[in-house]
Amino acid sequence: MVSRGQATAAGAEQRLNELGIALPPPPTPFGNYVEGVRIGKLLYLSGMLPVIDRKPQVVGRLGVELTVDEGRRAAEIATLSALSAIKAELGSLDKVAAIAKLGVYIATSGDFRDHPAVADGASDLLADVFGPELLSGRIVLGVASLPLGLPVETELLAEVAD
Repeated sequence: MVSRGQATAAGAEQRLNELGIALPPPPTPFGNYVEGVRIGKLLYLSGMLPVIDRKPQVVGRLGVELTVDEGRRAAEIATLSALSAIKAELGSLDKVAAIAKLGVYIATSGDFRDHPAVADGASDLLADVFGPELLSGRIVLGVASLPLGLPVETELLAEVAD
C-alpha cells in the first residue's frame, strides 16, 4: 500500500505540453447526469467513454472485433476525456493532489483475459501526466456491453489540492 503524503501533481499541465497531448473538449452527458461532482476535497467523475465531440472513436468488444492495442487506445481516449472533465471542473490539472482510484470497464467476449493490458492504456496516461508517484489503485472488470457499443469506460476519483 502506498501513502501519498503531500505528493502533488504540480506540473501536470506542463507534462501534457511536453508530451504533445492536446485534451479533447470536455465531455457532455449522454443522459440525465453530470460529468463530475465535487464533495469536499474529492472529485468523483462519471464514467468516461472513448468519445470526442459526442462521436465514438472506437466501437466493438475486446476479443471479438478489437485487439488489445485498440482497447488500450480506447482506454487512453476515455482517460483523456476524464482529464478534460477534471480541467473543466477545477480550471487546471495542477489542482489534482492525487488520483485515488481508477476503474476500467471493458466490453469483452466471454473468454478474453488481457484486461490488465487494456487498462494500462488509462494507467500509463495518468502516470505520464501526474507522475508515477500519483499512480492509483484500480479495478478492472470485463462486462458484456457498454453504452453505445463502446469497448471501454473509465471512472476516476481524484483528490483536489487545497
